[in-house]
Amino acid sequence: MLMRHSWSGYVTSGVTNRVVTEHLNMNWEALSQGGGLKLEKHDLLFKEPIARWDEALPLGNGLTGCLLWGDGAPLRFSLDRGDLWDLRLAPEVLDERFTYAELIDCVRRGDQEELQARFDSSYERYPYPTKLPAGRLELRMEQPADQVVSRLALREACAHVDLSFGSRTMQVSSFLHAENGLGYMRIAGEAGMSGKLAVVPPDYTGIHEEGGDHDVFNTSLTRLGFPAATLHEEGGLCWFHQKTLLELEYAIIVGERESAEGERLVVYAIAANHDGEAWLEEAKRKVKAALAEGYDGALRDHAAWWKLYWDKSSISLPDEEAEGMWLLTNYLLASCSRKGAPPMPLQGVWTADEGKLPPWKGDYHNDLNTQLSYWHYMKANRLEEGESFIDFLWELRPAARAFAQSFYDAPGINLPSVMTLKGGAMCGWPMYSLSITNHIWLCQAFDHYWLYTGDRTFLREKAYIYFKESAECVLRWLTPGEDGKLRLPVSSSPEFHDNRLAAWLDPMSNYDVALLMYLFRRLADMAERLELHEECNRWSAVLTQLPELAVNERDVLMVNPEESLTESHRHFSHMMAVYPLQLLDPRNSERDKKVVGASIYNLEVLGKGQWVGFSFAWAAAMYAQQGNGEAAIYHLQQMWRYLCSPNGFHLNGDFRNAGVTMFHYRPFTLESNFAAISALQDMLLHADGGTLRVFPAIPAEWAEREVAFRDFRGEMGIVISARMCAGQLEYVELRAERAGAFRLQNDFSGERLHLHRDGKTEVVVCGRNEIADIPLEAGESCTVTLMK
Repeated sequence: MLMRHSWSGYVTSGVTNRVVTEHLNMNWEALSQGGGLKLEKHDLLFKEPIARWDEALPLGNGLTGCLLWGDGAPLRFSLDRGDLWDLRLAPEVLDERFTYAELIDCVRRGDQEELQARFDSSYERYPYPTKLPAGRLELRMEQPADQVVSRLALREACAHVDLSFGSRTMQVSSFLHAENGLGYMRIAGEAGMSGKLAVVPPDYTGIHEEGGDHDVFNTSLTRLGFPAATLHEEGGLCWFHQKTLLELEYAIIVGERESAEGERLVVYAIAANHDGEAWLEEAKRKVKAALAEGYDGALRDHAAWWKLYWDKSSISLPDEEAEGMWLLTNYLLASCSRKGAPPMPLQGVWTADEGKLPPWKGDYHNDLNTQLSYWHYMKANRLEEGESFIDFLWELRPAARAFAQSFYDAPGINLPSVMTLKGGAMCGWPMYSLSITNHIWLCQAFDHYWLYTGDRTFLREKAYIYFKESAECVLRWLTPGEDGKLRLPVSSSPEFHDNRLAAWLDPMSNYDVALLMYLFRRLADMAERLELHEECNRWSAVLTQLPELAVNERDVLMVNPEESLTESHRHFSHMMAVYPLQLLDPRNSERDKKVVGASIYNLEVLGKGQWVGFSFAWAAAMYAQQGNGEAAIYHLQQMWRYLCSPNGFHLNGDFRNAGVTMFHYRPFTLESNFAAISALQDMLLHADGGTLRVFPAIPAEWAEREVAFRDFRGEMGIVISARMCAGQLEYVELRAERAGAFRLQNDFSGERLHLHRDGKTEVVVCGRNEIADIPLEAGESCTVTLMK
């Protein structure tokens, strides 16, 4: 039943399928009529053939991914693996003049042509470096199915597709094993026995039309110049072996057998030569062993892993859309980010399957994308999945140190803002791709991990070190200006003025000032906690020499002291001090409250015409911090409904042409999915600054019904659950992983709290908006209720 075939690139037309995420008490049989599928709450259901890869059913296990789509002629399994990269660097990056000093000189001379030639245009001139697709499997029927019903079971991470061909049917179930890394497929039904299974390598050698623009959305795989894959069949297995122009080699290995029940069992592996010396033979051995062991046992083990994952936290909302998107996004997290595997780049483990390079080459964008992708995991209590990012950054310290030395002529560490899996610079708009301060935003990942776990060993041995080494690089280029305040030689604010000369700002941008404030403020705090008094004084002294944030006469945060935002813009870099850095404190400072409010209002005045998906998620996060649940959920709904694919993938633009923004393209990236869920969680729990506030920003409609969350994480190792019903708090449960005094703000009616622990009840006098201090030992729990 196995076939071998080459892959020709193509683009299919989009068909918008309805995703059904309705209430449990609906008539599921009516929804799945003709498909025989058993639905659970928030499963994804498609009742038409899925016609595009970016609308497919996504499967993943952290390292490998699969997109299941098609009408049976064929049914496609588009495959990916997170560490498949063409790591060749552009010649410009290897040139000895590729330095920060040269960049500064070009900016000061106003030499736009030289800036682009040396630091920018190679991103599109060369197809490399880039993330690579793995290939695909195709189950080929003689004709398209008359009816296709597809379901993604989120809780079991398993895809099911029912196809009808007249009186004949085929049922396909598939999953990517959560632990052993293999892909499984079970094919049943009369029609399924006649379908031919093909293993299809990427088409690196097809006809490529020379000339024209090679932009980041339309570059053919053939431009990489790789040799054609070799195709093999032996001992019941079929595979292709793909070589590249560097060391990387990879393969997809497929095996098949018929079960005693007359069903077809298929097992596949995506293997690469960095798996070990005998990588290909070992992959073939694993596929054969898995075929012998069967489907059901593998599915049980796989489902058991996912059950433990879902047990880590949960929410219950009266808003089915919001609740469903929280579930789906956490599914995507575990599918594309696991400890021991690379963290998610722009598309996670779902590289484009259309014969082209992935959007923006599937790279690591460190001027927003990687950071937003890892905003939500700490509060969602999914530490191991997020540790992938922390471990990645830590392991790249040698590359970051080398880049700081070669490009910035500086000690310490700094990573390019557009980079490869190994931390190599990829160029692009240099005011952002080579910004010295973007690396500080990466530091926040270490800060969040320390604060939410309260792990002082991590603080001492990783977080403080990473911050300190980052500061050493930046300090090399901070010098006093005429006003005595420290300044950088060049400045910018993503992504104002795109890549024009006007994007180079003088005086320094609020973006750069905010990140520098954050860096040295957090360093001083960490040094104080570690009793490093001299170093604390050093960082505090630098902090006092930084300029203030620029605010105009309307109390609005400016782009820099010479420029205010006067038109709609996708990136809120000028408002970093509001969120995510939270340098301003509107709860305790009337001045800060006025600036935050005026700056958010200014965004409303300018409108959303030039927004993209992350703009809506970022705005929702700021509204949630402001306590404005109505505005927060409205912006989340706008993103989910108009800028996300039917399968939930964020597509950046208003691809439905609904008039939401001026951008109508559809490049898939993941960061906005996770940023949106972070904002949703902030509506349910504020935990920043050591004070816990439950349900601080929920819409009025929710408040009249039941809202709950279980096992969210707050700062210093506290785990929180809470529930409210009809506007009344029912309980807050606190479980301390580490000993401490935890602060809970009373945002509800009533001035007395009941504190229940160890079978005893204490009365705590705490007026509305006042804070109750609750000491807990490690491992101790308590429940707080309102005294009625």
